[in-house]
Amino acid sequence: MARYTCSFVLSVSLDHLQSTLVDLLQGAGLNVQYYNADYIMAREFPGTVPFSKLVTVEVLIDKTTATQTETRMNLVAKNEELPLQLENHCRQVFQFIKQEIESSRHWNLIESIAG
Repeated sequence: MARYTCSFVLSVSLDHLQSTLVDLLQGAGLNVQYYNADYIMAREFPGTVPFSKLVTVEVLIDKTTATQTETRMNLVAKNEELPLQLENHCRQVFQFIKQEIESSRHWNLIESIAG
């Protein structure tokens, strides 16, 4: 199973972050299947890649340390594909979403740590 993670610290309020992330994921071609105040789950639409390569993206927002101006969150991208090659489909989707978050005009990126 391929799995890629990244932690972010963003200069944005908690209220603004969640709705903006949902829009960002939908704009990246993902189907947001579930979200609440501190969790978002989105998945690629079937049909473009084999079922085992469909990427699921989870965003976990840390409400316990959030302030009016700073919010921490974790991004996880995973699928059933074995990561036998460095540039596999899951990694490509992860890198794209990570870049979209880092370059978004809706907040300032304070810190990004890939795991």
